[in-house]
Amino acid sequence: MRIDKFLKVSRIIKRRTIANEACDAGRVMLNDKVVKAGAEVKVGDIIEVQFGSNTTKIEVLSIKESPRKEDAAAMYRSL
Repeated sequence: MRIDKFLKVSRIIKRRTIANEACDAGRVMLNDKVVKAGAEVKVGDIIEVQFGSNTTKIEVLSIKESPRKEDAAAMYRSL
């Protein structure tokens, strides 16, 4: 799954276009590398997202195409 879509369906970022812009601006890292929106995410990957002066670091636990709101939080674990 593309990283911009993962950020959207897991509800880390509210909209996919915003996730895409964050990737293009270099604010999203996958396994310590700055990535574009089309980078593939796998289970076990570490994603780091910069929101202003805050940084959120998560580990991917599962990948689901269209999870329910209740299941979205189970897709990742905060580090």
